[in-house]
Amino acid sequence: MPGTKMKRKLPPFKILSTTAILGYGFPESSFWRGIRKKPDLIAADAGSTDPGPYYLGAGKSFTNRTAVKRDLRMMIKAGVEKGIPVVIGTAGGSGARPHVDWCLEIVEEIAREENLHFKLGVAYGDVSKETVLQAIKEKRIKPLEFVPELTPETVEQSENIVAQMGVEPFIKLLKEGCQVVVAGRSYDPAVFAALPISLGYDPGLALHLGKILECAAIAATPGSGSDCALGILEEDSFILEALSPERKFTPQSAAAHTLYEKSDPYELPGPGGAINLRECTFEEAGNGRVRVRGSRFVPSGEYWVKLEAVRLTGYRSISIAGVRDPIMISKIDSILKEVEKRARDIMKISPAEGRIFFHVYGKNGVMGELEPVKKTLSHELGIVIETIGRSQEEADSLLAVTRSALLHFGYEGRIATAGNLAFPFSPSDVAMGKVFEFSIYHLMKVEDPNFFRTEIREL
Repeated sequence: MPGTKMKRKLPPFKILSTTAILGYGFPESSFWRGIRKKPDLIAADAGSTDPGPYYLGAGKSFTNRTAVKRDLRMMIKAGVEKGIPVVIGTAGGSGARPHVDWCLEIVEEIAREENLHFKLGVAYGDVSKETVLQAIKEKRIKPLEFVPELTPETVEQSENIVAQMGVEPFIKLLKEGCQVVVAGRSYDPAVFAALPISLGYDPGLALHLGKILECAAIAATPGSGSDCALGILEEDSFILEALSPERKFTPQSAAAHTLYEKSDPYELPGPGGAINLRECTFEEAGNGRVRVRGSRFVPSGEYWVKLEAVRLTGYRSISIAGVRDPIMISKIDSILKEVEKRARDIMKISPAEGRIFFHVYGKNGVMGELEPVKKTLSHELGIVIETIGRSQEEADSLLAVTRSALLHFGYEGRIATAGNLAFPFSPSDVAMGKVFEFSIYHLMKVEDPNFFRTEIREL
């Protein structure tokens, strides 16, 4: 009709997800199979809170530097040479400034070694204590479920406060022509969804696809965290495709991974809104592929970001030992209680001053008191003795006394007198260093989703 503006039809947008976490690796054959599909984006999530609070507090990556550099080298070299944007989120594993800078150092090394020239975008996820304290005053902080209210005292005790950024900082840097983007703590799907959303693709479909691609081939069957996957975003659906002949996507595997790490099967919340899956369908698309339809993004009206931070709680030491005596195994609970009492009597130390834990593998080492199988049938046990003190010296001393008390503890019916424990390592005691706990796991309302600091570097 004359005078009517026709809506431009969007072509398929292809996203190559290389690995579940940068540094986990991927087969070169899968990567190059993905490159031959001519992707519009190469992306990887580089972090997680799964390894616990230590890495955020220590400013260290839980992934190996050599492995991360190997993955990045292939991704950046192919991306720059073929003109494909490369996007990395939650750099360095935890996404605070030390982690991002660690990753940037690797990127710069690769650029020098491969003689690559490109525009590098950086987005930091750090949030100052002053910003959080002001948000508390203005009642713009709320806890997640099972988390206490955030207090100014907790903020002051906390280290490396980060916020999960949404798609906005990525869109900003990509629009400014950055060929490689390295970001701090990120909402996992944002790494994959930002570029297509900026080009006009449906945000619900893009974010849902990103939710699946952030774990790469884990969502395929058999799943793997160290293999590539391809996502093909279209106007009304998206397709999931494995890049190894060993794997395929099925409706069941794709649907199951959609629910991964989620408590609500219908709504997946994130910065600025939620993905609504009530009308979502998963169907076979042939050749081991799956087509997904019906995902919708519902804006929340207010923009909330998730804050994460940790605080120091002490210093840890551990010792690993085995137990083979059936008499000792049958009395292990009472023996460990008596050993802890004896160690505390010797050290004159209260639970507030030093903590003692026994992790008994072969009995309830994984689930602890939640273990439903109460009768121990194992013929041997592995015991990890853990102590936490106010200093490393205190933790070491408490461990030494606890370990020797258990080694020579005289229980009723004991036959052997040489010792109760078999140690696989010498020295038997290991100083583990600082212990952190998550102190901030809250939502903060912000007016501007682009409050994160960004910068551009020419490499």
